[in-house]
Parts: sequence; C-alpha cells; structure tokens
Amino acid sequence: MTHDASRASRRRFIKLTVGGLAAAPFAAAAVEAVSETNPQAAALGYKMDATKAANRKDPKAFCNTCNFYSGKPGAANGPCALFTGNLVNAKGWCTAWVKKQA
Repeated sequence: MTHDASRASRRRFIKLTVGGLAAAPFAAAAVEAVSETNPQAAALGYKMDATKAANRKDPKAFCNTCNFYSGKPGAANGPCALFTGNLVNAKGWCTAWVKKQA
C-alpha cells in the first residue's frame, strides 16, 4: 500500500466513524410508538388510553405501573418488554399488565 493510499484510507475511516457517532443519538430517537392496530398490540388488547380499555379492572393499572414497562418516571412513553423496539404510552394498558414490584 502506498503512502497516499494509506492516508486516504485513514481519512475515510475517521470520516465514517465521526459520522456514525454523530448520527447515533438520532437513531435512538427514531423508535416508534406501538399503535393499537399492531397485530401484537391488538392481541393483547393494548389501548393508548387505559381509561378506554373495557377489560381493565384496576383503576391504577397503567403501562407506567406495569412490571414490563421500563420508561423513565414522568415520561409520556417508554419501552415495554412485550413490544421490543417500540414505545408504549405511559398512560396506556394491555391485558398482560402486571403490577410493578417495588
């Protein structure tokens, strides 16, 4: 490999690395919310607004009080172990709801 080719290769590597690092935060923000029409969500009776869930018996049952929910306290939505790669509404609910352990 010639000196110029080595320098060009190194420059290209640095540009790609810097570009990838700069884009990483935006890739994390691109996670989509689960819709009620999603096949898995429909099967679990997921509602974005828990007050509209006919099968919900516990008035304190919301996604943010569920054991599967791992969103930050006070956030409008967060990740759920059941909907990998998607977010659920913190005030939502589904039939898989299990009270969060203290």
